[in-house]
Amino acid sequence: MRQWFALKCTATMLLLGLLTACAQSPQILSVSPKVSGDFPHTGNGQSVALEVVDGRDSSVIGTRSGTASATSTITVEAHDVIPKIRAQAENALRSMGFNPTSQNDGGPALTLTLSELNYARGTAEQPLLGASQLQAVIQAEVDNGGNTYTGRYTAKRSQSYALKPDWDTNNRMVSELLSNALDRTFRDQQLANLLAR
Repeated sequence: MRQWFALKCTATMLLLGLLTACAQSPQILSVSPKVSGDFPHTGNGQSVALEVVDGRDSSVIGTRSGTASATSTITVEAHDVIPKIRAQAENALRSMGFNPTSQNDGGPALTLTLSELNYARGTAEQPLLGASQLQAVIQAEVDNGGNTYTGRYTAKRSQSYALKPDWDTNNRMVSELLSNALDRTFRDQQLANLLAR
């Protein structure tokens, strides 16, 4: 009887351990940012050389547990996110009246750098239990005939939850965060004016 009880306890503990491990497994997101439009229409068909680069130190944006040494990492790979940011930047430029291109013929040029993409659950001193702080920073550099302009566009989001977010929820939150940062970028009137000059 004792052996049967010990076996049941061991099986239960193994099952709970397996469920806990699955709940904290790494997540590789496949974000889908979308620009919303309503950008200044300053272009008149001019070509704009567009370059989009990843300026982050790492593709790991945070951990699901909030501890730096955790294996439950949340990752957004450059080879996945940078082409999607570029596609949305091209859509934004077209809606502004420009013709985005990858060739720089001496006309206006725009370089977008994904500088930061962070998913934080607080620090050891101030843990955020049941909440996450997300931040994305895009830097835009415009060069047009020797005139330059640089802008930094930050999107932040605080998210509370009862259960730790699953892949779909994290993917949606980070996608919306990047969309917000892109919208802020292309709504900058100074950026639009210099591209059109």
